[in-house]
Amino acid sequence: MPRITIDGTVYEFEGRPKLLQFCLDHGIELPHFCYHPALSIPANCRQCLVEVGMPVIDRETGKPKLDENGQPVIQFMPKLQTSCSLDMADGMVVKTHRTSEKVARAQRDNLEFLLINHPLDCPICDQAGKCPLQIQAYKYGPEGSRFEFLKVHKPKRVKLGPRVMLDAERCINCTRCVRFTDEISKSHQLTIIERGVKNYPITPPGVEFDDPYSMNVIDLCPVGALTSIDARFKARPWEMSATPSITITNAKGSNCYYWVRDNLIVEITARANAAVNGYWLPDEDRLDYHRFNENRPDGPEVRRDGRLVRVSWEEAYDRAAELLAGIDGRRILFLGSAYATVEDNYLLKRLAEALGADTPVYIPHLEPGHGDGWLRTDDRTPNAQGCQRLGILPVDEALVRSRLESGEIQAIYVLEDDPVGSGLFTAEALADIPVILHYYNTTNQTLAVADVALPAATVVETVGTYVNCDGHAQRVRPAKAIRTVNRVLMQEIGKSRLDQHGTPYDRWYNEKHQVDCKPSWEILPEVAQRLGHPLRYKGPKYIMQEIAETIPAFAGATYEAMGLEGVRLVEIGAEV
Repeated sequence: MPRITIDGTVYEFEGRPKLLQFCLDHGIELPHFCYHPALSIPANCRQCLVEVGMPVIDRETGKPKLDENGQPVIQFMPKLQTSCSLDMADGMVVKTHRTSEKVARAQRDNLEFLLINHPLDCPICDQAGKCPLQIQAYKYGPEGSRFEFLKVHKPKRVKLGPRVMLDAERCINCTRCVRFTDEISKSHQLTIIERGVKNYPITPPGVEFDDPYSMNVIDLCPVGALTSIDARFKARPWEMSATPSITITNAKGSNCYYWVRDNLIVEITARANAAVNGYWLPDEDRLDYHRFNENRPDGPEVRRDGRLVRVSWEEAYDRAAELLAGIDGRRILFLGSAYATVEDNYLLKRLAEALGADTPVYIPHLEPGHGDGWLRTDDRTPNAQGCQRLGILPVDEALVRSRLESGEIQAIYVLEDDPVGSGLFTAEALADIPVILHYYNTTNQTLAVADVALPAATVVETVGTYVNCDGHAQRVRPAKAIRTVNRVLMQEIGKSRLDQHGTPYDRWYNEKHQVDCKPSWEILPEVAQRLGHPLRYKGPKYIMQEIAETIPAFAGATYEAMGLEGVRLVEIGAEV
């Protein structure tokens, strides 16, 4: 197998990998700016320079020449090489800044060039604290600047489009943003204009940067030149926690980080997962955080004298059980939800079975034409396939309406959806029917006719599993705290600081931002217990373990197997 020596350590490799990516894959840090594994390699930032040599081959024997110590004689190239574009070869010897003063000097000098005209506005820059230029300047750059002249000025606060702001003075011309629009999103909405120290990225004349994936260039930018109009000046990185999870605007389940400050979701950014979304995230996913902060309920309610009244959780459970207790299970309609976790839907299905009701159905939320064949889908729910794998199928709208009109349906149990808002039923049709509703936001139109309203934890407040449109099962973790105490959530919420040395609650503690809600996997067993059908589990982990063991379509989908990147399930209907 071919071998390469990097800073005196020998590594084996296969194929013809690029040196920089090989080093990054093996935990060898090399500073760089323009390189990205999903983009072409322009090698224009010159920050990843290394010293490279090859063994001298004896022309007569065809073997490497040896020195007096019996070691191969290495002939180093006269100039430093960009490791991002360099193909590795058998016998290659590489010196990085760790073993070569020549490389270290080149990196210092290159950073000095990049910083000559760079504005000193780190204190007000949104990128400060997570800025590669800032970090590398401290680690590899000069201790001070010798430039004592006026800097070149460029346009500032330029709205490239509805979601991205440009500060051209900060740009170091890595061209990542332009390459993204040319090679990945293919919108071709960005280009580089001017020359030398005056160039910067901009849209062509008459073009607006409204690419549905435009905000990815913010993540790509290694400085603070491209920032989010929505998130500018809201919070510093060290003031927030970042929780790995998935987005729920569609059926792709793209991987993301939820950034929290004062127990509010402030920002959503992409998290790399090659099996799901690569390195990217649609803008609709990034701007979806408002639903987690706004119009949230303030505890459970029951209907008395024609209006909803705030009650304790125990009273709400009692009332829900009371409404269901006197009704034949076959006359209760259980509506599952493609917004809810697999665990929640499974418990609802078990409750329906215990009461002798039909298997729950779910309401599809399709928007034809919305999908683009990439990270956006026509299905606007995150867990339709999870429902189907449980045997919870799309609702037959005509059938349930006729059953409701005929009086066959005498009660409805709704799990985390809005049958009135979706158009399945009208509010008038449900006026005389007992409705038990798990809901996220007070904008839920079914709330107006609900007899028991049970606030449910959202994806950023619960633990559970979702299955995306490709059959990829992924688990979520709580990013923010809720008012009620739950040991499972407390253990899962983790540490808040980026360096993982913070206390568990210092970014979540603001009590006025804590919603009085509960995960549906905690609510459903309480209702079932009062109906004489125990559904007790130690937590969602054990619910999912039972699902994986008893339902072939979920084989292998344990929390341990899913980890941070999820696991691909067998196709629906395939033999396990």
